[in-house]
Amino acid sequence: MDTSSRSGVEDRDEADSTLADGAPPAEGTKRAAAEPPGEHPAPAAADRGWRRFAMDTRPLRRPAYRRLWSSTIVTSVGSQLTAVAVPKQIYDITGSSAWVGYASLAGLVPMVVFALWGGAVADSVDRRKLLLVTNAGIAVTSVLFWAQAAAGLGSVAVLMVLLALQQAFFGLNAPARTASIARLVPAAELPAANALGSTVMQTGLIAGPLMAGALIPVVGLPELYLIDALALCATVWAVWRLPALPPPANGRAPRRAGVREVVDGFRYIGMQQVLLLSFVADIIAMVFGMPRALFPQMAQETFGSYGPDYALGLLFAAIPVGAVIGGLFSGTFSRARRHGWMVIGSVVGWGLAVIGFGLTSNLWVAVACLAAGGVADMVSMVFRGAILLSAATDEMRGRMQGVFTVVVAGGPRLADVLHGTAAAGAGTRWAVVGGGALVVLLTLGLAVVTPALRRYRV
Repeated sequence: MDTSSRSGVEDRDEADSTLADGAPPAEGTKRAAAEPPGEHPAPAAADRGWRRFAMDTRPLRRPAYRRLWSSTIVTSVGSQLTAVAVPKQIYDITGSSAWVGYASLAGLVPMVVFALWGGAVADSVDRRKLLLVTNAGIAVTSVLFWAQAAAGLGSVAVLMVLLALQQAFFGLNAPARTASIARLVPAAELPAANALGSTVMQTGLIAGPLMAGALIPVVGLPELYLIDALALCATVWAVWRLPALPPPANGRAPRRAGVREVVDGFRYIGMQQVLLLSFVADIIAMVFGMPRALFPQMAQETFGSYGPDYALGLLFAAIPVGAVIGGLFSGTFSRARRHGWMVIGSVVGWGLAVIGFGLTSNLWVAVACLAAGGVADMVSMVFRGAILLSAATDEMRGRMQGVFTVVVAGGPRLADVLHGTAAAGAGTRWAVVGGGALVVLLTLGLAVVTPALRRYRV
């Protein structure tokens, strides 16, 4: 979900002044003009000592970014309420987990299609206006979710249509939101900005489902949708108060958003090797190294002595908990300038953590390994995101973020199929260990064969 904004000349002037405080101008002026390569201000006294290990909050000093970020605090939790409510309602209606899976597919397809198209749209229009429209659309779908639940329709078809509509809006929204960050903070603060946003989202993955489980018996299922809709009002408000984010006035930004512009985005990735390699690194990590599809079976067979339900909850919570811990201590890595090496090291660390998880039969060691993997995943997310924002030109950032959204959403789903199939033949332990080993070997091989990623720095 996303950002916010309000009408009024004073508010817009205040937001615009944010960009003059060090972030690049809204018209796409090269950041290098304001920040020559290699020039990084000396850290303030408050950034020295123990505080340098805590979360790097420098981007929050910039009002426009602060508005964008603060809106996600509420909506990251609210979106998880809907994420729990939809499968819960479908299962209550059908009594079938298969229908829950079909609903997930119904949401994935429009999200993929509209994320690719939304990236092209984000490069051709004012991103603030696009965020306003799409966040309003997501809020309306949440209201419709509430209306159908309150009316007791009990229709899986209606739920799947609404889910597809909501994910289409999300696909349009996500590229514009992430691409906007580079216009709100300077290049040196992009890793810190990504860490702040990722930490909030990972916290929502933990707090949202817990809150949903506690609220359903108290307020009922329809009200979960309504809470999400109300939370999204804060997002629309925050986007309204952002400065204008039009395409760069250099004549190179596309004036339309069609298939040709989407194809141009893929062609651009092929020409920018470091961007292509950052996508490949993520695909390696998520497709070969995400064993979540095996958590139910391992909770029953490997960790059953601890209590299957208890073990399952811990396994699913471990990775986001580790990611949040990594975010809270992101000051330890967010100032690193060798972004390529940070991606390579974190993906290798993820693979090693997965191997450790697969080899142990002790639940607490398994949770510790997954949490360590969550820390590594947070580092990877931070620097892959920074590479996408810094290595791509502003007129291409929307399309790069569209592809990024598809990779992030599609990789784990491919992993579910791959790990499920491998476990059926080789067993869960070797499916997990083999996947982690492939992550390590393929990533190191990628670093050796293609030096562009390991040499990339800001």
